Amino acid sequence: MAITVVPVTPSFAAEVGDVDLSGPIDPADLAAIKDAFATYAVLIFPDQQLSQDQHLDFAKHFGPLETTIGVYRSDTPLRLRKEFADVSNLGHDNEVWGRESRLRMFQLANRIWHTDSSFKRVPARASLLYARSIPPLGGHTEFADERAAYDALPQDMQRRLESRVAEHSIFHSRARLGFTNFSDEERRGLPPVPQAIVRTIPESGRKSLYLASHAGRILGMPEGEGRALIDELIAHATQRQFVYTHRWRIHDLVMWDNRCTMHRGTEFDDLRFKRDVQRATAGDVANSCEQEGIAIAAA
Repeated sequence: MAITVVPVTPSFAAEVGDVDLSGPIDPADLAAIKDAFATYAVLIFPDQQLSQDQHLDFAKHFGPLETTIGVYRSDTPLRLRKEFADVSNLGHDNEVWGRESRLRMFQLANRIWHTDSSFKRVPARASLLYARSIPPLGGHTEFADERAAYDALPQDMQRRLESRVAEHSIFHSRARLGFTNFSDEERRGLPPVPQAIVRTIPESGRKSLYLASHAGRILGMPEGEGRALIDELIAHATQRQFVYTHRWRIHDLVMWDNRCTMHRGTEFDDLRFKRDVQRATAGDVANSCEQEGIAIAAA
């Protein structure tokens, strides 16, 4: 039986059924999943029973696996394998973190709009987040369609953004919430990187904004003016008509295209309920500026 794709929104999010991601996937089914991914950008696979290996094996179909930025902090043990981004509220002992936990303070920034790994020179293509346990209240994930947001911009703004480049850094996004507790090791390993503000998605040919809270300034613009423009564009792209809210069920796997979406987590009682969600991330083919033909300095 071929996979079933059921739109949740007309053109942004869809549920995918009649496929078991825990084993080898029929090539025709995989091609259909990739076609759906190009159309919708957010795919929901309900009721998937996945080991960590099976989760990673599926993610590999979409690009090389990223390694968590946790590897840049040698004094903090990882709860999961280095191929996972651990966006849970659990410490390495699998217990809920403490109120003053550094990890908690760091991850609060996941509640502001971002796209994964835009602070890496070669950013993420696809994120695949799997729910092993979820809180009974809250803890949703909101997604913004940056393709539709670009289409809705006035033409003069589209022209203004052509070939513009923003500087992205994990330190920019955390500083927005006053978090600066980074080691020298982290600062050396995660330098600021350039990313195109508008990019074309090869599989669909659609243009999209490429924004994130990681973007701190726009190259060639006064810092305050550039920051104001970034904030204006994020506010535009996250208007309700562009947003899908996912209400998690246990064993959902949700996959999104970081090249043309932003997302954020919503609040829940993170000192009371466990939320164990684990993300595998497939990297892109090159820096976004390189893909757009915008000249940037060599790494």
